Amino acid sequence: MKVTEHFQNANGKTLFTFEILPPLKGENMRTLFSHIDPLMEFKPPFIDVTYHREEYIYKQRENGLLEKRTTRKRPGTVGICAAIQNHYKVDTVPHLICGGFSKEETENALIDLHFLGIDNVLVLRGDCVKSEQRFMPEPDGHNYASELIGQVVNMNNGCYLDDEQAYHNSTDFCIGVAGYPEKHFEAPNMTSDLRWLKKKIEMGAEYIVTQMFFDNQKYFDFVKRCREEGINVPIIPGLKPMTTKTQLTLLPSLFHIEIPCDLADAVEACPDNKAAAQVGVEWAIQQSKELMEFGVPCLHYYSMGKSESVRKVAEALF
Repeated sequence: MKVTEHFQNANGKTLFTFEILPPLKGENMRTLFSHIDPLMEFKPPFIDVTYHREEYIYKQRENGLLEKRTTRKRPGTVGICAAIQNHYKVDTVPHLICGGFSKEETENALIDLHFLGIDNVLVLRGDCVKSEQRFMPEPDGHNYASELIGQVVNMNNGCYLDDEQAYHNSTDFCIGVAGYPEKHFEAPNMTSDLRWLKKKIEMGAEYIVTQMFFDNQKYFDFVKRCREEGINVPIIPGLKPMTTKTQLTLLPSLFHIEIPCDLADAVEACPDNKAAAQVGVEWAIQQSKELMEFGVPCLHYYSMGKSESVRKVAEALF
């Protein structure tokens, strides 16, 4: 079922969903299921599965030539989505990114997803690799999420890269995109950021999932500006319970977000990470309650592969 259909069937009730990371190289599905199992009693209608580009280094050989070696790689999102749907009988939302894929590889992934009965995709540009100063697409790949949306929409209309073949069946993906209540860090201003977001909606995206935020007013202001721009699709708030003291500096650095003073002060005063995690849970519960009163279609939690804090939040709300 499509994400938008889940919202329609909920009849105004706020749903619970979460996002997982594929396990690291060498781990297996049992590891992943052990993180998902504690959250299934809250009946998520769908689970997002991220995609991460491989990380690599160049190591010098004895002959002086450089050898590319992969240092970190996560298993394929397509297979993980299929395994989750088969095991839990819930929908999955695989993330599609531009980086690391040619257009043909993207088409092949979409064909596999369609074959497996996966009805949703979250389309993202993705981050640049650590060795790059700015995002670099693959040869014959997409440079922007809007281009990737165009390819998905084309396939939904029965148009494939090999347009000489006349027997293609259309796909029917529900397309989600990312939104940034505190502005994408590469955008010169919020006005520009919203202009590009609106273009993605006009191209065919049907819902928005926001970057994590810890100040609900930023989400409320973002929704207001989106509506003023004529962006009327569901806007799902993305939330993350803070779990360690180091995340006070790590999260703003990685995700270009602000931590409210009250939250920062409370976490800094904690003697250890256990206390910090409890502060993070309490803050996320209050955030979630306020967002539910606002009438959000669902609360979407970034689990980062750990379910304990998200479970505590869900127990208080669902």
